[in-house]
Amino acid sequence: MTDLHTHAEDIVEQFSDHLDLTVDEVEERLDNLVNEYRVPVDEARRSVVNSYLDEAGLEREALGSGGNASVGLAEIEQDEQWLDVTAKVVELWEARSDSVAQVGLLGDESGTTKFVAFESSELPELEEGAVYRLENLVTDEYQGNFSVKLNRTTTITEVDEEIEVGDDAETVEGALVDIQSGSGLIKRCPEEDCTRVLQNGRCSEHGSVEGEFDLRIKAVLDDGEAVHEVIFDREQTEALTGMSLEEAKDMAMDALDTTVVADEMQTGTLGRYYRVSGPQFGRYVLVDEFEQLSDPVDAEAALIEARSI
Repeated sequence: MTDLHTHAEDIVEQFSDHLDLTVDEVEERLDNLVNEYRVPVDEARRSVVNSYLDEAGLEREALGSGGNASVGLAEIEQDEQWLDVTAKVVELWEARSDSVAQVGLLGDESGTTKFVAFESSELPELEEGAVYRLENLVTDEYQGNFSVKLNRTTTITEVDEEIEVGDDAETVEGALVDIQSGSGLIKRCPEEDCTRVLQNGRCSEHGSVEGEFDLRIKAVLDDGEAVHEVIFDREQTEALTGMSLEEAKDMAMDALDTTVVADEMQTGTLGRYYRVSGPQFGRYVLVDEFEQLSDPVDAEAALIEARSI
């Protein structure tokens, strides 16, 4: 007996009091999703279950399994959890990979989280500022950071309502006392659904790959009482340092060494005082905005103290 047949039997049993289904017709729907559209089995099952829930006029929670959770976007704490949300497209970003159709920030009353939609899912495009009912999202976790993915089974319905997006941003300030390893000119894995930074040309998930260049700074701010770890993405790194990605690539090519980029970035930023704000993921604040401040503390003393720890 195949896995699909077993899933089909389970689904028929789930809906036995609500719909007149046969195992063959349910298995055919599962088979079409899995083998024709290459949808993972768990996704396919959830999609079929949800379609039958709608057909039977039942709430998602009515059967106990197969329904999706209702969790605030800023409150996601579980990997591979299926969600239904009503959310506003707060911001759209430029996709770094041809496999990504859209990437950006979704927001609801709890706050915001990153979303990714892939070209292979063939979904309608979301518009910045619009509010949608999004069903069959799946959460993703990487290094303690959570996001949501839109997939082939995701349904998108624009709704005529306003959402007051919650503010989940953190604001920290201090002297920039360290630029950590993994900063400067880096390469990321180009595979779909992966943004991991390569180590010696290898992705921890996909092995040896031809990476795509990117910029980032992993910095430590010291306010004299506590230290805060922050990450500047490419856009914020370019704004902070005045160095573009192309300039960084040219610098590394001339020196035949990528480490010169991080060294140059340290020269212009180390010891200066900044205030940064953005969402916190794990131990890092992801910088959305920053400003350089007049040094309210002795930055040189903070730098000496940080290096002595």
